Amino acid sequence: MRSYTRFPEEGPGNFRIGTQVIVRESQTAVFFRDGNALDVFGPGRHTIVTYNIPLVVDAIGKALFNEATPFPAEVYYISMREFVDKKWGTPQPIIVRNPNMGLGVALLQGFGTYSFQIKDPQQFVTQIVGAQGMYSTTDIEGRLRSMLLSKLQDLLGETAAKQSVPELIGLTEELGAGVRAKAQDDFAAIGLTLKAFYIENMRPSSKSAEELRAMGMLDMQTYTQLQAADALRDAAQNPSGGAGLTAGIGAGIGVGNIINQSLSGMTGAAAAGASQTPPPQHLRAAALHP
Repeated sequence: MRSYTRFPEEGPGNFRIGTQVIVRESQTAVFFRDGNALDVFGPGRHTIVTYNIPLVVDAIGKALFNEATPFPAEVYYISMREFVDKKWGTPQPIIVRNPNMGLGVALLQGFGTYSFQIKDPQQFVTQIVGAQGMYSTTDIEGRLRSMLLSKLQDLLGETAAKQSVPELIGLTEELGAGVRAKAQDDFAAIGLTLKAFYIENMRPSSKSAEELRAMGMLDMQTYTQLQAADALRDAAQNPSGGAGLTAGIGAGIGVGNIINQSLSGMTGAAAAGASQTPPPQHLRAAALHP
């Protein structure tokens, strides 16, 4: 469902006094010309006459005076329904502080849904069509997602200063309400209201090592260690690999340390055993039969 429909689809429409404009239920019609929204009509049948469309008629009068007839303009039919189940997601992980855990930072990815509704049709047409030159619903939704992700990143930064990442991941409802509150002014500026914002999933990125290194936040030694941990994780996920190994960077490093310690212990035990030469056969026999 589109948020608005333009009539005509291309170029200006030709309107004269006496032209009828039909607006359906859950719609609002906005006359638009030369970057300005002239008048707004609700559901019903409207005839262009002086008593109900004064701004449009005034513009028609000027057009007639300049011998430019009929009056060129566009009509935008705005849907006033709530647009639900719109998708959002993090195209790039969001970096947040994670004090006293791992590297001290974490990369979070998330996705969910949101819904919006057009609150001020005249403001919407003026800002979206006149100021931004957007004509497709896809363009509008791309801008809305950018606004929401900006607010989410800002909120995560504020929340991570007080909560650990595991605690933060559990606050999806509170984070959703926070994004709604932060984004309302930006939505209102283009004639919209944000009705809902839901976080369906929030989790650490599965490629933290590569992404942190690309951000210049890892040295080569740390990166190599994390790569080794990832290799252990991949081996654990392989049915033919070692059983019981857990996934994740922190767990991977822990498993690596355990393996190293185990290998060191085995090497030490072997060395200790080699230093103790077994007694000759006759001495062992004598010990058994004194």
